[in-house]
Amino acid sequence: MERVTVLGAGLAGSECAWQLVRRGVPVRLVEMKPGKMSPAHVSPYFGELVCSNSLRSDELTNAVGLLKAEMRKMGSLIMESADLNRVAAGGALAVDREGFARHITQRLESCDLVEVVREEAAAIPEGEVVVATGPLSSDAIADCIAALCGGEGLHFYDAVAPIVTLESVDMDSAYFASRYDKGTADYVNCPMDREEYLAFVTELVSAKEAEVHGFDDGGVFEGCMPVEVMARRGVDTLRYGPLKPVGLRDPRTGQESYAVVQLRRDNAEGSLYNMVGFQTHLTWGEQRRVFSMIPALKNAEFVRYGVMHRNTYLDSPRLLDRYYRLRSQPRISFAGQMTGVEGYVESAASGMLVGIETAARVLGLPAVDFPKETAIGALGLYISGGSVGDFQPMNINFGIISPLEYRVRGKRNKNAEISRRSLEIIDSLLDREVFRRADHI
Repeated sequence: MERVTVLGAGLAGSECAWQLVRRGVPVRLVEMKPGKMSPAHVSPYFGELVCSNSLRSDELTNAVGLLKAEMRKMGSLIMESADLNRVAAGGALAVDREGFARHITQRLESCDLVEVVREEAAAIPEGEVVVATGPLSSDAIADCIAALCGGEGLHFYDAVAPIVTLESVDMDSAYFASRYDKGTADYVNCPMDREEYLAFVTELVSAKEAEVHGFDDGGVFEGCMPVEVMARRGVDTLRYGPLKPVGLRDPRTGQESYAVVQLRRDNAEGSLYNMVGFQTHLTWGEQRRVFSMIPALKNAEFVRYGVMHRNTYLDSPRLLDRYYRLRSQPRISFAGQMTGVEGYVESAASGMLVGIETAARVLGLPAVDFPKETAIGALGLYISGGSVGDFQPMNINFGIISPLEYRVRGKRNKNAEISRRSLEIIDSLLDREVFRRADHI
């Protein structure tokens, strides 16, 4: 059987490769790391998380929680690794970055049906190809994609939050808790009073930014808005965003603070914590100066500063079908963030769909055609033409999933019912031949 070439071993490429080989389809997995690294990557492992270590909510009343549940039912490698490398994060699923990526790498490298090629992809080869090189694609393959798609993609900018050591946090000025005491007390909360907050915002909006070619505030994807860009929108914007104090009571006073910076565990040992919502492109010196104005972080040790990088997205509704295949050349599929799915889980889910549907095509089996009543199907249908007006990257949400045909009172109850319906559909699809073939590993 001819190998399917998968370009890129990020979340989407790794998941895609896994779904193919589970069904006996050999894969040639091409990854440029560690010989060549993007500005945001530091690890040689597959599936490296370059921004947050959180895969967001794990609850079925949240659309991304539903998407995870669907993926678990269908044998996702990404979810397998996330569950094995989970770190405490309340109702969210957060992971130890290194353990998460190492597990994905080991599973794929140890598979006889996977040929790993550690080199930069400079062209799109013949045969069945899945392009999953990500929004941080190297110039060579990005040029090939642009030529293939008849022009440039859409450009947005992503920013990464800093990471500090727990031992350097002043716990006399901070406390462990989860918002509304939901779950275990997994977040370090760094409160600020009104004067401290206003002084912080004043310095933040005037702090020096690192130069990023072509950057302007309008080119930032809303889901990865740098903290200084948010601050420029109004003095209270952060208090209604990542610094909102609602649901957090300072045990020293019994009251909600004026603003609260949250830190989330970034590794299994609990020695590193990232600053939640503090994506930034300030210079490193300014990050240290301004963020140290947060009382609990006055002596913080920054083991990683925030950085910003440009991401490239395709005009997917014009270019791709519901299987993420290029309409003009169906032998070529795309997967991951470059298609316009936004978020780690969404990227992996796109790779899963492409892997399953490509395997069905290669094996001569009927397509699954995931319906809009499922989260994974709704994403594919949104990307391939379900958006209205200007196309922009999209996280999974209940708004793009088919609504219920009957009324359920209460938003949480309605979302839970949508999730129940979706998972029943996934269960029914597992009888298809393409799923019964998933026993080669």
